[in-house]
Amino acid sequence: MGKPPHLRLVGRNILSTEENADGRRQRGERSRRQIADAMLAVIGRGEMNPSAAQVAEEAGVSLRSVFRHFEDMDSLYREMSARIEAEIMPLALRPFDAADWRARLMELTKRRAALYERIMPYRVAGAARRFQSTYLMDDYRRMISLEQSSLKGILPKAIIADAILFAALDAATGFDAWRRLRQDLALSPKKAEAAMRLTVERLTATAGTSRA
Repeated sequence: MGKPPHLRLVGRNILSTEENADGRRQRGERSRRQIADAMLAVIGRGEMNPSAAQVAEEAGVSLRSVFRHFEDMDSLYREMSARIEAEIMPLALRPFDAADWRARLMELTKRRAALYERIMPYRVAGAARRFQSTYLMDDYRRMISLEQSSLKGILPKAIIADAILFAALDAATGFDAWRRLRQDLALSPKKAEAAMRLTVERLTATAGTSRA
């Protein structure tokens, strides 16, 4: 025996409401991804301080739509950082193939060169705004801390205890060094990596020697 007509109608209305809500949610998620994609595209083309209007134009949506999905530009930067981090962390955290610390250090240098090249526009864009944004400043400091931790994870205790040597290695393998090699000195990715590797090799060749 089937349901009475009024119950069937109620069931259809409930289903229709759920479907509509589902559709709105999917459209909202699609629009949010579209706007985030536009942010990445604008920065990827070299615009280091994009406006919400530029992002809206790239995404093909209204400015109002941008701020309906993102409270402010910081929220967009937060979404961008989350996407970039989700992409690069599997590579950054991949176990090293080398057995000894020197070979691992060179492997780390090569790995960072590839990662830095991939994220350079987005790190530079974030750096341009971090003094105006608590979130971006905190994110910058967190990334510095992660870089230092990963470096300490492969170095011998004697080098970590040598504050000057560790600071030199940290600076030589950090993002700022890569940016200077690539942007300020206009080296190709291959030459920039060679310069970074040479610096690391020379620094570790003196490991254990005394300095005034």
